[in-house]
Amino acid sequence: MKDDTTASRNLPTVEQLTAELNRVKYKKRYKSVLRSTLYTLIVVAAIAVLVATIWMPVLQTYGSSMTPTLNEGDIVISLKGSDFAQGDLVAFYIGNKILVKRCIAGPGQWVDIDDEGNVYVDGKQLNEPYLTEKALGDCDIELPYQVPDNRYFCMGDHRATSVDSRSTTVGCVSREQIVGRIVFRVWPLPDFGTLK
Repeated sequence: MKDDTTASRNLPTVEQLTAELNRVKYKKRYKSVLRSTLYTLIVVAAIAVLVATIWMPVLQTYGSSMTPTLNEGDIVISLKGSDFAQGDLVAFYIGNKILVKRCIAGPGQWVDIDDEGNVYVDGKQLNEPYLTEKALGDCDIELPYQVPDNRYFCMGDHRATSVDSRSTTVGCVSREQIVGRIVFRVWPLPDFGTLK
């Protein structure tokens, strides 16, 4: 009889058993939630990488050819597309570099630039409010110039220093070279917003 009493004293109470069962259930649920969260984060990261690579490349600008619109170190988002309008900011490949310039004229249009840096497309002077100063810049093409088929004539906003379609080094940009149209600046934070 004495042995039964000692044995019953060593057995856990119902409250202790319930507490231990709840602890084991919580641990199991915690592991399940953690695993589910990790899987979700991995899937979201993979989707973000695909979107950034395929549809909306994120680019960092270097140099001063697009000042005052873009400054060195700005981080921008571009949208893939095939049609670009006059005034659009576009990113394109030249060799193994990506340049950002402004689309001035499309296929078949005539471009002329006078000595003061005024730009004319099909005989009409462009209104370019994004410029702080005009310049003929590094221009070694014969003007007026007709843009070839499936190509775009692009220029930087800092006309005095930009090397762009005015130079045979860059030339007109083919559709295949274009990464996308720059639409949004994400860095620096004070300049966060859409670009024009």
